[in-house]
Parts: sequence; C-alpha cells; structure tokens
Amino acid sequence: MLVLGGCASLTPVQRDAAAGVAVAARSTHVDCTRADACALASPLHGMGEHALAESTAAAPRHHALILDGGPDALLARIHLIRAARRSIDLQTYIFDEDDSAQLVLDELQAAAFRGVRVRLLIDQLSALEKVSTLAAFAAVHANFELRVYNPVLDRGRLSTPMYAVAAACCWGKLNRRMHNKLLLVDGMLGITGGRNYQDDYYDWNAAYNFRDRDLLLAGPVAADMGANFEAFWQSPLSVPAERLGDVARYLRTRGVPPLPHQPYRKPERVQALLAQVEDPDLVRARFVDAALAVQGVQFIGDLPDKHAGAAGGAAPAGDTLQQLIASAQAEVLLQTPYLVLSKPAQQVFRALHRQPAPPRVRVSTNSLASTDAFIAYAISHKYKRRYLRDFGFEIHEFKPFPAAVPFDAGPVGADLGAPPATAASAPTRRARQLAERGLAREPVSEAGRSSPFASPGGLPVRLQRAGMRMGLHAKSLVLDERVGVVGTHNFDPRGDNLNTESAVVIADPAFARQLAASIRGDMAPANAWTIGRRDSSPILPGIEFTLARVSERMPIFDLWPVKYATSYQFQAGPDCPSPSSPFAPDFRRCHEPVGDFPEVDIGLKWLGVRVFTAFGSGLSPIL
Repeated sequence: MLVLGGCASLTPVQRDAAAGVAVAARSTHVDCTRADACALASPLHGMGEHALAESTAAAPRHHALILDGGPDALLARIHLIRAARRSIDLQTYIFDEDDSAQLVLDELQAAAFRGVRVRLLIDQLSALEKVSTLAAFAAVHANFELRVYNPVLDRGRLSTPMYAVAAACCWGKLNRRMHNKLLLVDGMLGITGGRNYQDDYYDWNAAYNFRDRDLLLAGPVAADMGANFEAFWQSPLSVPAERLGDVARYLRTRGVPPLPHQPYRKPERVQALLAQVEDPDLVRARFVDAALAVQGVQFIGDLPDKHAGAAGGAAPAGDTLQQLIASAQAEVLLQTPYLVLSKPAQQVFRALHRQPAPPRVRVSTNSLASTDAFIAYAISHKYKRRYLRDFGFEIHEFKPFPAAVPFDAGPVGADLGAPPATAASAPTRRARQLAERGLAREPVSEAGRSSPFASPGGLPVRLQRAGMRMGLHAKSLVLDERVGVVGTHNFDPRGDNLNTESAVVIADPAFARQLAASIRGDMAPANAWTIGRRDSSPILPGIEFTLARVSERMPIFDLWPVKYATSYQFQAGPDCPSPSSPFAPDFRRCHEPVGDFPEVDIGLKWLGVRVFTAFGSGLSPIL
C-alpha cells in the first residue's frame, strides 16, 4: 500500500488544472521597458561581448578565471544575474533555502521582473526544501520557468520515508541523477564547476564549509554550454514544477502560496556582498583583469541520453577525462573529494604506472577528518595499498583545519562569531549528533545527501578539537602543466555510469600552471597529510604484507586489521627544506606518522570504518 500510494499519479485533467492555476497566477508585469532590461552596467558583460566580437570560427577568443574563493564565486554569480539583458539559464544538483540560495532566488526573480527570461533546472533529490517553495516559484512570473529533473514517484520532494518507497519501486531511476552545474548569462558568460547553491559552498556556514572550485568563462564555448543546457531543458525527464504530483496537489487544494522569504540569518553579510556586486572597479579588478586569455577551450557534457534505457547511454564527460589521463607524459594532478575509482579509471592508471617511464600521479582528496562522506572514505581506505603500489599515487589528504587555503572570514565570508548548537539545546537525536560534531546542520554535498545510497546522513565525524572545519569538494585535473580541467565529475563510478556530468577542458599552458598551483596549494603540508607505507612489522613482515593483500582482494570479509598505508606529517627543518615523495628513500627522515585517522575523535568510529572496509566494496558502483 505504501508503494502504491507513493507511486500514485494525478489524472491528466487534474494535472492540467493545477498547471492552469500556476499559469494564471504568473505576473506579466515588467518593471523595465529598456532594450537592455535595465541590466547592471558590467565589466564582466563587456568582457563577454569583447570575446565574441573578436572571435572567428577559425580563431575563437576566450577568457577564463578560476574561482577558488567561496564569496567571490557567489559575488560573480549575483553580478552576472544583475548584468543579464536577455536570458539566464541555471542548472544545478543542490538548491537549498538558506541565505546564499535565497539570495540567488531573489535575484533570479528580480531579473524576471526586469524582462529577462529565467530558466531554473534542478535535480529532484536535492531540490528546494519545501513543496510550497516549488509551487510559489512555479507561479511567480511569465518570464520565470522552473523544472525538476528525473522526478521519482511524480514528486518534487521526497521525504525520508518516500526514499525507501522510491528505492523499493524505482531503484534504477532513483540512482540516475543530474550532477551538472551551470550558470549561463545571455549565451556568452558561463560559470561551471563544483559548487551548488547552499551556504557551505560560499564560506557562509559557521561550522563546516567546502573547499571548492568553479570556472568563469567568456567566449564562443558558451554556445556549447547553452546547447547542453537546452538538451536537458527539452528532455522529457525535465518536468515543469507545476506538473509534478505533490506540487500540483498543493496548487489544486491550496492555491498559489506566497513566495518564501525568511529573514536572512546574517543580513549584514548579504548587504556587504551586494555592495561589492555594485562596485564596477572591484568587479573589474577581481574578475576581468585577473582573467586569462586562453586557447584550446572545450566544453564536454553528458546528455540526458545517458539515462536512457537500463544500461544508460553515452558518457562523453567520463570517457574524455580518461582519454586525457591516458595521454599524460610527466605528471597528473588529480583532485577529487571521494577517491573511489571506477574500473575503467583504475585500468587507465594501472596502465600508466606500468609504462617504462610512468608519469608522476599526485592526488588531492579528503581525509576522514574532513570528509562529509564516511562510507566513501572507508571504501577508499580499503584500497590504499592498490593506489600506492599498483597506481603509483602520491595521496595528500585534506585537513579539517587547513592553514592556508582560499577562505574568507571577513564581512562577506564565514560567520565565525556564532557558536554552534550544543547538545543540551538540541531536541532531537539528529540535532544532538550534529552538535557533538560542532555542526548546526549537516552539509548537503553530492555524497552527503539523505538517500538510500549515500553516506549515513553525510555527517562529518567528531574531531578531537572544535572549530570551523573544511572539507574538499573541488573536482579538477591537470596534465603535464599543459591541459587543465575543472568540472563536476568526481572520477568515480557514479560519475561514469549514473550521474550526468560536465567539465571544461582548456589546453593552455598558462591556465594549466595556474590550476596546478591551486591544487598543489591544497596538497601543501599546512593543508594536507601525506599517505605513505607504514613501517613494516618487525615480526614476519612478508607474511603480514601477503595477508593484507589477500584480504584486500576479498570482495567481502576484508578482515585483516593492519592496512598497508598510514598518514604522515612533514616536519620542516634545516635538513628537510621541502616535502619529498612518499616513494623517496628518505621520506621517513622528514615525515612523522600521525596515525590512520589524524584529528578524529575515533571512539567506536574505527569499527564503522572496519565494517565498511570489510563488507562495503559492493557499494563502490553507486558511490
């Protein structure tokens, strides 16, 4: 009965009636009659116009800027929305209803009332929090359209019980998600990368923020971005919000709700950011003067066809990335929050390592202390020996309290003055768990959402000390300092087979060097621990190694308690001016072991790691 009730659908007549309610309520009033829709005068918009004007089919002109800082990434988005004259297309996986997301929604609504066509496409699993919010924005303005991608059970929102229903009746569809992220303005300026729309991605959370990366692009490649967005928008899998069962029922029974607008948690921070949005000199200095003129720009993106049929369709994003990695000669810099590689990716790295002169492969990823995805880390922990010995990975695990990464604690950045919730004031078990970890609420990343195939609630583990912590979320790649990639793909099985993904590939040495410097900064000893082989046992070391290897190869019952590798901290000194490779003969001379899970208040958490290490390898295809 529960499954039948969850999968029940409205009749076409009922659905049409609900859509009629939304359409009739949409305002047609336009605040501006000017041809430019009263857009904000923008140096960024000028850069886009200049790039297109100078481009030819044979010689396209592009400008690219890496957006490492969270507040700057939000500032650029709001500025572009205000500068839009004709169209705004926004595609994302997560769209929350906190301060940053609410600010973006407010700006999109204002743009629609200026006369700009606004199209918002969001994935169902992490769409807006309330059905009433979906209903309100489905009816806000004739220039504003909202669609939800691949809705399961004919709903815009899935409650936790309905996830179980969806898993029982619609497992295949539930797993196929739109992971693409794009903001495209006037068909010539785009932002893509790792960030969703939630405070955690913009340094606006007082307890936990993501170290992430976006790319701002101007030039003809925006047309390819637009074509990819159009394919998703026109797909039958993208359903107008007002035609979804739960939204339609709300509209039919309650009418159109008022637009949600809770007071900003920190209105002074919003005002400070908006003041910068309106400052042309600041925008020019940060986003125009700092942008690089680049060549060899390519946008690669999966299409909804990837979700066609039981086996799925083509996956150009993952295929292209693997081909690029296979072409490396000297060095691969790989950054992913979740180091769980698909089988094709493993084959690529194994083949690279077997070459007579293999390239150096350096990997930046999360530690257990920084990750929001406990299960993904536990599975990765299982395969540390394989990563080091078979693939030659030099792994650097991100610290929860990095000392030198892009982070803004100022007026437009993190709210470090607000104390986290305490266990005494937390009324629910979930709230108490969060408070124990120093969190007011849980981060909602790709692997941390509440779903049947995510980490358990996505809760970061409890640490030995308090403070605002960070977790890595950037997905980037640099090959031989000649090609740089920024995108949405985590280089994992889910990205290869289940999610749709996108990325920008730039074959320009100057850009590649700049991106490499950013990734290497995240790997620096102040920001990351290095993974190296642990010291051999003094008693029968060869037998211990053999047993560990045999245990690792077991799909289940990987029960050997001692793993091949552990974490090390670089110790600088007169004889140790810089860190060395974990494969260097003198590595241990300048690196001290700090345990398998540094900074973690491990408690019984070690048991969870061991359980998923021993029995969780079957989860790899959906991580």
